[in-house]
Amino acid sequence: MNTAPPSGPSPAPLRRLRLILWGLVAVILLVLAVSFGWQVANAPKTGQSDTRGAIDVTGKPIGAPFTLTDQDGKTVRDSDFAGKYRLIYFGYTFCPDICPTDVQKLGLAMRRLDREAPAVSAKVQPIFITIDPERDTPPVIKQFVSAFHPRLIGLTGTVPQITALAKGYAAFFAKLPPAQPGGSYLMNHSAMFYLMGPKGEPLVILPREMSDADVAAEIRKWVK
Repeated sequence: MNTAPPSGPSPAPLRRLRLILWGLVAVILLVLAVSFGWQVANAPKTGQSDTRGAIDVTGKPIGAPFTLTDQDGKTVRDSDFAGKYRLIYFGYTFCPDICPTDVQKLGLAMRRLDREAPAVSAKVQPIFITIDPERDTPPVIKQFVSAFHPRLIGLTGTVPQITALAKGYAAFFAKLPPAQPGGSYLMNHSAMFYLMGPKGEPLVILPREMSDADVAAEIRKWVK
């Protein structure tokens, strides 16, 4: 009878190899877990709860005098708002998404103030200034602003007038080429709310990520 031991590696080395392999797997899983946890902890947050705070711009060179035309075709000057705080937004009525959403937020913030702090609301003049004066005529702007708040004023003017005013507010905008020759075009632009004081002085910039409740609360901090 053949009593020779079977060929192949002995059980002991195989057990050691398995232990080494399982150890490597454990180390890899630990590294992945730590890496994933770090990414979650440092990932940008999304949703309304992650809002950038208001930016204090008192004393900054923001703002400019202007002579423009309102939604009723009347000439309006910055001096007409003397003694009023001004909540200003630069946008355009043909904007497919951002501007209507932002101006709705402006209107909701003002309506919240109307209900909760009417004395504060009465001191604030909301203003929409178009960056697309070629299409945003007074009748077009009138239809737009009337949908958001009864006291919201819409202003338009010539391209040079709007360009100079936007520059004074450090508000960026640019016309994008149409997708097809002769087709409609979009405007690329910055989007934020400017709260100016009763003398036209800059107070605070309110990022569009803020909720209408946050915008209203911030206005109440500044309006005296």
